[in-house]
Amino acid sequence: MSDFAWQRGYGCFSVAPADLMAVTTYIDNQEEHHRTRTFQEEYRAFLNKYGVTYDEAHVWD
Repeated sequence: MSDFAWQRGYGCFSVAPADLMAVTTYIDNQEEHHRTRTFQEEYRAFLNKYGVTYDEAHVWD
């Protein structure tokens, strides 16, 4: 694992217990899901959906 490295930043989000199955299903299908939408695209959409202000210069390593 010589290519392993921790990222410089982090994010923390919570979900309601009622959404546990949706989150579990998302995680189970994440590899397939990201064949059509990159993590960056999805993360931006998530931030925008919930009104999180961000600066691209500080979001990605």
